[in-house]
Amino acid sequence: MKEGIHPDYKASTISCACGSVVVTRSTRGNFTTDICSQCHPFYTGKAKVMDVAGRVDRFRKKYANTPKA
Repeated sequence: MKEGIHPDYKASTISCACGSVVVTRSTRGNFTTDICSQCHPFYTGKAKVMDVAGRVDRFRKKYANTPKA
């Protein structure tokens, strides 16, 4: 590698909202995430409804009274 053209590649921690912490190296530094492989439903096998700003409730309310085919 050429000297002086690459950014600093320092140790950093990635913190998830569930509490898990991953120590790695990055040019960005420390940061947080909302979902990681420890709590994501695809990896854990647990179904979890992720309601963002009541979207699921609005959908259910909108289609609650529709006749079934």
